[in-house]
Amino acid sequence: MTIIVPLISTSESTLPRVQRAKLDPSVCILPLLQYRIPAGFPSPAEGYAEKGLDINDYLVRNKASTYFFRVVGDSMVGARIHDGDMLVVDRSIKPKHGHIVLAVINNEYTVKRLYAGNGVIELHAENPAYPSIRLRENDELQVWGVVVGTVARFIV
Repeated sequence: MTIIVPLISTSESTLPRVQRAKLDPSVCILPLLQYRIPAGFPSPAEGYAEKGLDINDYLVRNKASTYFFRVVGDSMVGARIHDGDMLVVDRSIKPKHGHIVLAVINNEYTVKRLYAGNGVIELHAENPAYPSIRLRENDELQVWGVVVGTVARFIV
């Protein structure tokens, strides 16, 4: 099971005091080249800057309800979520079938894909080494938020 280590306190009583995502265009504007980079065969490129890309605007749609978490574990590698990645989680989005969610099951955090239908709720890992979690009648599930993005760093 992938465990989420919060970068902020997740207690409901402390949420109003925690630091949420901030939009500050003067900090993270990077050049965005108009040319799309082929991931297949190499192609000649004439890369010129189309406009600036504000990383905050790209990742954060609702700053008042967006939080960042670091991932520990490998149960979601099939969804390209790896150990050490940062999750961008938005609490304002209503979770739906198929969303990747930050869930709290019986007071334990996890990130999984939500499956809901025919009266059954399951949380699926994206790694065949991990079983799905099928919620039982006495289980307590809270969906803390919906994962809207990831930030990964490559070792160089």
